[in-house]
Amino acid sequence: MVIEAAPLLRASESSGGWQLAAAGAWIAGHAEQISRTIDSFDQSTYLRPASLDLRSVDQLDTYGAWLIESLASRWRAHGQELQVSGLPEHFAGLVDAVRRARTELPAAVVPENRALGLLVWSGQAASETGRDLVVLLDTLGAVGRSLVRVIMRPGTFRITSTVYHFDRVGWQAVPIILLITFLIGCIIAQQGFFHFRKFGADEYVVDMVGILVLREIGVLIVAIMVAGRSGSAYTAELGSMKMREEIDALRTMGLDPVEVLILPRVIALLIALPILTFLGSISALYGGGLVAWGYGDMSPDIFIARLKDAITITHFKVGMIKAPFMALVIGIVAASEGLKVRGSAESLGRQTTTSVVKSIFLVIVLDGLFAIFFASIGM
Repeated sequence: MVIEAAPLLRASESSGGWQLAAAGAWIAGHAEQISRTIDSFDQSTYLRPASLDLRSVDQLDTYGAWLIESLASRWRAHGQELQVSGLPEHFAGLVDAVRRARTELPAAVVPENRALGLLVWSGQAASETGRDLVVLLDTLGAVGRSLVRVIMRPGTFRITSTVYHFDRVGWQAVPIILLITFLIGCIIAQQGFFHFRKFGADEYVVDMVGILVLREIGVLIVAIMVAGRSGSAYTAELGSMKMREEIDALRTMGLDPVEVLILPRVIALLIALPILTFLGSISALYGGGLVAWGYGDMSPDIFIARLKDAITITHFKVGMIKAPFMALVIGIVAASEGLKVRGSAESLGRQTTTSVVKSIFLVIVLDGLFAIFFASIGM
């Protein structure tokens, strides 16, 4: 059994200052007694230099070492020094560690310059955008190179994989695409009749629905739906393969992962999105006609006759021309983000979210660029 000696701290005054002598057990168990002794010192005590003799200290823990350093800091705060001597060798490391912990204070937080912070953020965003653009162009080039090889050697084309992915992104997506575009057509027509009726211009609702659906809304809504539904699935699938090192295994077997995994998916999208755009546009027009009949008191015959006068084949071509380009953007973004996945579920979720956001953003930007282009050539 270890007997703990009561802690002592004696002070005596000399011509050179104060002489302090510590003894006993300076441990947390005697914290109250030691603290009471230290607090009993008068403030004038710290105005003269002092020395602390520790050779009689039997036990010392982290709390006791902290008290010793606290004593020294009180003298330093008054511009004086406390000289520590006689510290047993086996306690020296603990006291030094506590002293370093007290002196290594965190650096002062400098208030951020908002203008400079905005400039730094803009530079980082521009740099990140440039890197993303390089990755997208690299993936596009790899897909193009694989397509050339497949054209030169048709026997290497993976028709089964392409048909499988076409079924997933095309045929299985038809119900939800028809439902969403039908509702969009109904909403556009209802709002058109609600506002145009104030001016006695009900017939122009048909023009608005027909032109807007065929040129813009049909292909845009379908592309956004496909980006959220199929683009995210592509990224998750490729990311999971990357995590399980299946893509590295394909390279080890001498196969090109782009040709095996990415090209069939991109081709399936290129075929499926124009078909879905056509079906979605028809569904939206049907929804608009149904609302015109039930809400706008316009018979189906009048609606169809007005629709024939309002739209031309040019409006249909404008929407259909956009579809393959949007499909290519969705496929390339989904593939590039899937290949960025590192070995964690967090990375997979982050890249899947990024894929959907980037795809939708680029689809909308592409739609705007096409609108400017077709306006400039008179389409």
